[in-house]
Amino acid sequence: MASANELFVRYLEEAIGPGKAKVALSAMEEPASVSVRLNPYKPVKVRPFGAGASAVPWSSSGLMLDGRPAFTLDPLFHAGCYYVQDSSSMFVGYVLRQVIKDMPKDRIARVLDLCAAPGGKTTDAAASLRAVFGDGFLLVSNEVIRQRATVLAGNVALWGDPSVVVSSSDPAVVGALEGYFDVVLADVPCSGEGMFRKDADAVAQWSAENVEHCAARQRRILADVWPALAENGILVYSTCTFNRYENDMNVRWAADNLGADIVDIGSLAGGALPDGVMATECGCSLVPGFVRGEGQFCAVLRKRGGMERVADIRAAGGRQPDAGMPSVFSGRMSAAVRGDLVKAVPEAVSGEIAFLESRIRLISSGCAAFMRRGKDLVPCADLALDIKLLEDAFPRVEVDRDLALKYLHRDTFALPGVEKGYVLICFEGHPLGFVKNLGGRCNNLHPQERRIRMDIG
Repeated sequence: MASANELFVRYLEEAIGPGKAKVALSAMEEPASVSVRLNPYKPVKVRPFGAGASAVPWSSSGLMLDGRPAFTLDPLFHAGCYYVQDSSSMFVGYVLRQVIKDMPKDRIARVLDLCAAPGGKTTDAAASLRAVFGDGFLLVSNEVIRQRATVLAGNVALWGDPSVVVSSSDPAVVGALEGYFDVVLADVPCSGEGMFRKDADAVAQWSAENVEHCAARQRRILADVWPALAENGILVYSTCTFNRYENDMNVRWAADNLGADIVDIGSLAGGALPDGVMATECGCSLVPGFVRGEGQFCAVLRKRGGMERVADIRAAGGRQPDAGMPSVFSGRMSAAVRGDLVKAVPEAVSGEIAFLESRIRLISSGCAAFMRRGKDLVPCADLALDIKLLEDAFPRVEVDRDLALKYLHRDTFALPGVEKGYVLICFEGHPLGFVKNLGGRCNNLHPQERRIRMDIG
């Protein structure tokens, strides 16, 4: 009987050919790549990561790094100015941009990121959707495992886009939203062959049986969520693995059994794939040795038949009461009160969010803006990070790196000469969070669950 290693090599050769497999296997012995994607709505003033950083070919916001810096000790990381994401994973965002560029702009664009944790593809999608639709989009970022959904919600809050909703529902529950979504991103759980350089556990857990199990689970996920995609809607299917069973064969299965046309990604992008990206039978594959990143597969399906798109859902009675919320946002925002929490959501999608709240399990939506404490409104940590927060909404104090890290470590410090009250702590112009300045000292309002736990030196 062939060993697991021999079977993996055979599967890889079946997927990309013996010659290319040899190159890929050699590349897998090298150190894993490191890359980040900048937040275009929190632009940094100085080119980050030095002159050694190079562009990711399919992402204008992506940077390949020469090594792995201590991201935890970079205040800009905690400000949501960038997301640490594998460059090959960014290719899904590239495909999404080809899909949405010609979508109608006179209605709310509804996109689902089905298996979204920890949030790389969600934050990429949010930036791309905002560039095309402004406030006129809703991105539902779903993760069925509650613990991972909590991590996802935290990363979405750092990114700071209030048009992103985080949910934790089974694909079948989401699928009951028949005809609701224009686009579904399905980065399905897989055998993880493309992560072998980064994750020793992925190597140890690989087996032919696990590949078969993953392929079956992927088909079940696709079938469960399929009704939620509107007629002529697009599903972007992706994995971080190489074998045909989880990739081309599952895409072909979906086309034949669910009712879809396979869309050539090269044609979406004007006739050619970026350098190094391999065309496969039903999609394309990114493979170490041919691209600088790790492994990724991507394919596009256009739905035939099914329900027509559900009409835009407006908030009943127009704009919701402001609930006494101060005018701290740019653009038109609606307020919603949940107990002591005052949330702010883009007015364009407030009705859509209210509709979803009764149908799927929402973890977060809009921006958690204020907590009521008697007659006072205490600003929430997420408000500091929101991209729509007005620059003059609160007094700001620019701090150096040492004081920024003390703040993120939840240390106690004073701000002599600064007015009393709620103050935004900023690093290189970017808000990190709030303190309540009492004069002789500050109450540090950085959330305990987000504090830096390592030694900040």
